[in-house]
Amino acid sequence: MEILKNISSAFWSPDVWLPPNITWNDIAPNSENKYADYRHLAYPIPMALGLLVVRYALEKFCFSPFGLSIGIKPTRTKKAVPNPLLEKAYSKKIKHKQITALAKQLDWSERQVERWLRLRRSQDKPSTLTKFCENSWRCLYYVLIFIYGLVILWDKPWLWDIKHCYYGYPYHAVTDDIWWYYMISMAFYWSLSISQFFDVKRKDFWQMFIHHKATIILMCFSWVGNLTRIGSLVLVVHDCADIFLEAAKMAKYASYQKTCDAIFGIFTVLWLITRMGIYPLWIIHSTSIAAPKIVPMFPAYYIFNSLLILLFILHVIWTRLILKIAYNAFYAGQMEGDIRSDSSEEISDETSNNVQANNSASNHSKSASDMQH
Repeated sequence: MEILKNISSAFWSPDVWLPPNITWNDIAPNSENKYADYRHLAYPIPMALGLLVVRYALEKFCFSPFGLSIGIKPTRTKKAVPNPLLEKAYSKKIKHKQITALAKQLDWSERQVERWLRLRRSQDKPSTLTKFCENSWRCLYYVLIFIYGLVILWDKPWLWDIKHCYYGYPYHAVTDDIWWYYMISMAFYWSLSISQFFDVKRKDFWQMFIHHKATIILMCFSWVGNLTRIGSLVLVVHDCADIFLEAAKMAKYASYQKTCDAIFGIFTVLWLITRMGIYPLWIIHSTSIAAPKIVPMFPAYYIFNSLLILLFILHVIWTRLILKIAYNAFYAGQMEGDIRSDSSEEISDETSNNVQANNSASNHSKSASDMQH
């Protein structure tokens, strides 16, 4: 017990988390000032479960019926013909030698066996309606949270002059609107961390996994260190473009190609402005250059700033993918395939078909975000 107490004492040392000569008692929540309370970081976890319930209810009673009404099919049209021998082989990893053996047993060509396996794999993948519902939920969330964030920050001085994020630090009280903004946003990213293992599997699964974890850790750091002002700006900047990413995917699944291309164009412009412009040139520049001139630096701040930079590195990776998609869309006349591919196998199948039809470049994947965004 004594060892755990010493470890906890070292971890929560004010010399690590706070500016010099500041103690936890100085920013302890009281009746006069509602400073950030680290104990409140437990709230987003049950809230995340609540969001998942709301999500699945909306998908079942709102998004799914709407998707069906605009012609999105609930299941894939092509199915593999039932075949016990191939079904047994399908449950295991199949090598080329096994395909040859199966073809001889069934008196089929290897091409027929491979086609059956492709169709069988396709059956296990989520339907277009499932993907449409998933993106509808994210689009609705980003619309609501972006509007809420913009409304509550509109009268905040740090939205118009970012130096107010550092003036008087760490004595920054957390108002009720900022409290809810943080709690709901963290709950959403916790819900994504849970649902990611059950949702449509994307090629950028691990990039998104890192993104969600980095976002949660970043928000926790900013909350514990009372850096909620800069944290709120990071949130509102990231939520903007994600609205149009999810909307573009919805249009794609609904087969509204021209609408999809137009929305994706808006998304690309907003992404470049917010993620590659405002975020590094306004936010990261202020945290790296302006903040040290106003606030004495401390270890936790360097970690916080490093996480901001890690987030930007992920943006750079995704920007490369987005620009390739935009280039291919311009070159081929329309955006080919899904904006984020479901899996490596599906990329190969869709790409080969697109190359034969359009002689265009191969399909590329992108997330969003949720930071979401």
